[in-house]
Amino acid sequence: MKCPKCGYLGFEDADRCRNCGYEFSLSAPIAVAVPELPLRIDTQEKPLDEVTLPEPSPIERELPLFGSDLQPDDEPLIKHVSAPRTPLAVRRSTPEVPRLRTEQPRAQSLDLAPSDSAPIRSRVQTASAPQPAVQDAGIMSRLLAVAIDLLILGVVDAVVIYFTLRIVGLNVQDLSSLPKGPLIAFLLVQNGGYLVAFTAGGQTLGKMATGIRVVAAEPASTLDVSHALVREATWLLLAAPAGLGFLPALFTRDRRGLHDRLAGTRVVR
Repeated sequence: MKCPKCGYLGFEDADRCRNCGYEFSLSAPIAVAVPELPLRIDTQEKPLDEVTLPEPSPIERELPLFGSDLQPDDEPLIKHVSAPRTPLAVRRSTPEVPRLRTEQPRAQSLDLAPSDSAPIRSRVQTASAPQPAVQDAGIMSRLLAVAIDLLILGVVDAVVIYFTLRIVGLNVQDLSSLPKGPLIAFLLVQNGGYLVAFTAGGQTLGKMATGIRVVAAEPASTLDVSHALVREATWLLLAAPAGLGFLPALFTRDRRGLHDRLAGTRVVR
């Protein structure tokens, strides 16, 4: 209850205000005017037949829902009845009779398709085509290749010896003071390694410059390190007596020396 004097708000029913002691009976009661709202009751009832629906628009008339040619939804999908099948037990018990082929079997031909016959034809033509003849290298080109190789090896040996003298603190005049055995062994290994490695590959630098190549004499054999080692070792032995060991190569048709025959090699263009 709210006190009209001090405005204190109490939540219990009492005769006096708990804040200021004002008696609630002295104040006149406040009359609240409540408007009366009359109830409107429509006693007139309209029948449902008088309810009119709006007419459909021209677009709605074209829809299947408002069309006149409506199809029934319960129309069966299968209209033609199929013939009854033979029972499963009868089908299993009846043996299958192979059907006869009415068409004639295709004649077997040995003609190959163009895509299949092309590789075979190319292989046959390759096998039957004559291989181009390999020309043996001439004496002058071989001598020029040897001169180029010796020049390259001489320059490399001179550079190695010069830097060796500089490392040990000697001059060129002190070359005789170097130990002969280790120096000769080092030069043999260096020069022989160059010749064997490049010969196993087919060409030294001199042969590359002159356009010649070392190949195996027989087509079935190959040129490997062992054949190159035999060839170069024999070449050094033949070159020792002032190159007289190469004289047989001047009088043979294939220009093969003794070192080529022992190693099974030949020099070609």
